[in-house]
Amino acid sequence: MNLVAGVDSSTQSCKVVVRDAATGALVRSGRAAHPDGTEVDPQAWWAALQVAIDQAGGLDDVEALAVGGQQHGMVALDASGEVVRDALLWNDTRSAPAARELIDELGGPQAWASAIGSVPVASLTVTKLRWLRDAEPANAARVAAVALPHDWLTWRLAGGFDALGFEGLATDRSDVSGTGYWSPFDEAYRLDLLERALGSAPALPRVLGPHDVAGRTAAGVPLGPGAGDNAAAALALGLGPGDVSVSIGTSGVVAAVADSPTADGSGLVTGFADATGRYLPLACTLNASRILDWACRLLGVDYDELSRLALSAPSGADGLVLVPYFEGERTPDRPTATASLHGMTLTSSTREHIARAAVEGLLCSLADGIDALRAVGVPVQRAFLVGGGARSEAVRRLAPGVLGLDVLVPPAGEYVADGAARQAAWVLSGGDTPPEWQLGGEPERFTGDPQPHVRERYAAARELTLERVH
Repeated sequence: MNLVAGVDSSTQSCKVVVRDAATGALVRSGRAAHPDGTEVDPQAWWAALQVAIDQAGGLDDVEALAVGGQQHGMVALDASGEVVRDALLWNDTRSAPAARELIDELGGPQAWASAIGSVPVASLTVTKLRWLRDAEPANAARVAAVALPHDWLTWRLAGGFDALGFEGLATDRSDVSGTGYWSPFDEAYRLDLLERALGSAPALPRVLGPHDVAGRTAAGVPLGPGAGDNAAAALALGLGPGDVSVSIGTSGVVAAVADSPTADGSGLVTGFADATGRYLPLACTLNASRILDWACRLLGVDYDELSRLALSAPSGADGLVLVPYFEGERTPDRPTATASLHGMTLTSSTREHIARAAVEGLLCSLADGIDALRAVGVPVQRAFLVGGGARSEAVRRLAPGVLGLDVLVPPAGEYVADGAARQAAWVLSGGDTPPEWQLGGEPERFTGDPQPHVRERYAAARELTLERVH
């Protein structure tokens, strides 16, 4: 049996899976927590990776490895390869004013969409570099190279600066397409946009093909190019045309596979690349599983009881609507928005109604993302529901009615790490296509009648959303 390993270095934790390269069968796994917050010392990711590898029984018998990771995080390196400052993560919104500045400077949202496939928001790396230039000029002046989380971890696994210098930094199309300074139309960096943001053009990782070798560990194990978390999950699921992945984790992500790049001037759809050589247009929300966390804390229940409460209330919660923008929002782009609960009456202000409103608010927010994909011509016919939030019975059962789609729920798994492992198997095989894997059996199918009144009431409440006053 030939073994491969996949890593998911996510916002909250690091997961490692070891799988059979031919069949995808899980052999063993490990995990370790990451620090909370929107800025993190990358050394914490490296330490967590070591713990997760140890928990997974080590990598001595592994023949290839790839790393998937959270997108957009700004890892700034100095001339010695040391981290300049804590990495700003995708969910750090302090660069929202910088995003607006950059949009105006280039001539508006459509100019950016035509250049990089996306309109800058606070999540994108390019806006964080502009923030660094203006807020911490001394640190900005030290920046000699910029990487993303998965780039940095792959580089460290291959020996880092001492062994490779910056020439050893490598990334893939999927992750680099979320930086704001790489064009999916030209398949090349836009150094002019990088320099516009930071005031200089530091070294950047090489952009590799879907199954190129990024480097080798000290033991000679080949490293895959890696992938952004959403692209890695899509690779694990084997998404095809018409399929959309609806991932409910720390963020909510609606992503579909496309044969050509998109350029949505509204900014709702980001025109990313995928991990197979195609494209992965997606819409992302800042609020997802933590909406359920909030409801559990408020009601003093666990997730199973939250589902029971939600399923015992009527569709639409008798007019109670949660707009769940607890941490601002990215889709739509309202970084200083706040959450709000609308339509409270004596009838609707019960535990059951609040639980129902929380689940429906989560799903309506994701449905907005599906609408955005369709608006730019991306076909959407069925949804794959994944992520921690997909374990909620209420989410699974209410999703078809709110999303207006049949919903498939694959067996619970670490799909980002699994996608990275499948990429590692592809690197090992050297074939033209990734190996065919069937991960964990057939997905469970959920169907239901559309519930348009839920979406209509949510849309009306969404337009009443307030911005924070600083």
